[in-house]
Amino acid sequence: MTGEVDRIAALRDRFELLRQATARMSAAQEEVTELARLRRRVIQELHDEGMSYAHIAQKVGLTRGRIHQIRHGGPAPEGAFLGSGSVTIATPLKEEAIRARPVVAIEDVAAAQRLGELARSLGLEPSFEHVPVGGAIDLNRPNLVVICGPRISEPVAQVLAQDPVLQFERASDGPWTLADRRTGTVYRSGQDQEPPTTSDVAYLGRLPRPDGQGSLIVFTGIHPPGSLGVVHLICTQISELYAQVDTGNFSVLVGTQYEPGTNEPRQVELLTPLYRLEES
Repeated sequence: MTGEVDRIAALRDRFELLRQATARMSAAQEEVTELARLRRRVIQELHDEGMSYAHIAQKVGLTRGRIHQIRHGGPAPEGAFLGSGSVTIATPLKEEAIRARPVVAIEDVAAAQRLGELARSLGLEPSFEHVPVGGAIDLNRPNLVVICGPRISEPVAQVLAQDPVLQFERASDGPWTLADRRTGTVYRSGQDQEPPTTSDVAYLGRLPRPDGQGSLIVFTGIHPPGSLGVVHLICTQISELYAQVDTGNFSVLVGTQYEPGTNEPRQVELLTPLYRLEES
């Protein structure tokens, strides 16, 4: 047994032993899952570079069949786009206009649920929380996805302000817009146009945490349907996104055409390149 197992086994308080053994098993399972993801990724990379499964097997002392099994089984490498082991998904509470009660936009609820389902399918364990009314939230945590914009949360606004290319800006007539400073293009939600259209624009990025000790994913539409569009993009194109940006910092604007009445995405497209922020 390892030293940690020996330490837990020696605990006299049986309830504390149960608590620590359970916590250790959970952490060990996450580690096994992420190691399996790493193995699959490296085998895929080596094979894509032209190395045969037989050659890889010979190099690491496994059978060709085992290498092939690892390559096509286990957690997909693109799960690393969202995080490792677990992922926390935060959605904002907003104050109800009539009764002043905290509520969550139905689109944000759907977005969090769909992202959680994707995380589970990729071998990650999702958990959910709310950005409270007022916007205070601890962003200095690993594996954090925040569905929130600058109007609702000042900490999120400060993180978004780090992006040197894509920025939320107020139009002269009041509505929020999204601007690409590299091209000078300003994107406006269809809801804020005259006449209105069933389209929205959203921001998606992985940005540095305030403490500089990691990154977090943040996305939001100018209006709630845009957030659903981002989730649709991630759920359908996560392999392509991971292939382009891996786990590095990036940002991109996403355009969504949605169904009137339901706000469900009908067509989703990238409006800008995937900007690698380290290169900006």
